[in-house]
Amino acid sequence: MKLGVSTYSYWHFKGEKVPIEYVIQEAWKLGLDGVEILHVQMKSEDRDYVNSLKRLALSHGLDIYCLAIHQDFVKPSREERLKEVNHTIRCIELAYRLGSPAIRLNSGRWGTIRSFDELMANRGIEPPLPGYTEEDAFKWVIECIKLCLPKAEECGVIMALENHWGLTTKADNVIRIVEEVGSEYLKVLMDTGNFIDNTYEELRKIAPYTILVHAKTYFGGGEWYTLDIDYDKVFEILKEVGYKGYISIEYEGKEKPEIGVRKTVDLLRKYV
Repeated sequence: MKLGVSTYSYWHFKGEKVPIEYVIQEAWKLGLDGVEILHVQMKSEDRDYVNSLKRLALSHGLDIYCLAIHQDFVKPSREERLKEVNHTIRCIELAYRLGSPAIRLNSGRWGTIRSFDELMANRGIEPPLPGYTEEDAFKWVIECIKLCLPKAEECGVIMALENHWGLTTKADNVIRIVEEVGSEYLKVLMDTGNFIDNTYEELRKIAPYTILVHAKTYFGGGEWYTLDIDYDKVFEILKEVGYKGYISIEYEGKEKPEIGVRKTVDLLRKYV
């Protein structure tokens, strides 16, 4: 296994965006193996900027192993869903330009709980839009991912579906999507902090499908909630399935990231 850090660890959608360049330099100082880039944290998608990030990572001996994107396929309007598909296809091409072999994919959610703080208070669960069911959402998500497959195959970029909020709050839902799509270009991104209930039982279910792991920590208390994650159990689960990929730090605490990320590295070094 290798240890890396997501640029999200240094910017939680609050205040001015922390430059990707800064995170690359911090990752090198910490002796990490790579970085995961949060798409919305990028300054632009211009060729010169993208190439500068590739050069900087290479000059620091770091991989860019994932581009974490935001998209939402849980939309009743097919026109709106196709916009999300086109966005995802563009991001697959962007990941290819960055030299990243993977993108983080979401299923999407209903949006019936507008406030993210309220959604977190409701443990990531929200009711469907009136007149629709979860079966509709599954159909939309699976169809949209299949539309993205040709570009993923062309670029050699794996879509890593994260156990996130909305439809992927439950492990069985994540597995259903992956199995019904049925492609080597759709795998699972295991997030250790996104199964709030029955954490380890749920993580064990998705472990055989996992291509990338987000390791959450909450030093100083979490931005939205705090989980006391037992990483002995997490790595026991990963070793059971022979996981060999990246452990990507997603520090989500209120302590300064320069401190919180270093503490996370110290915590995970005994496993990686």
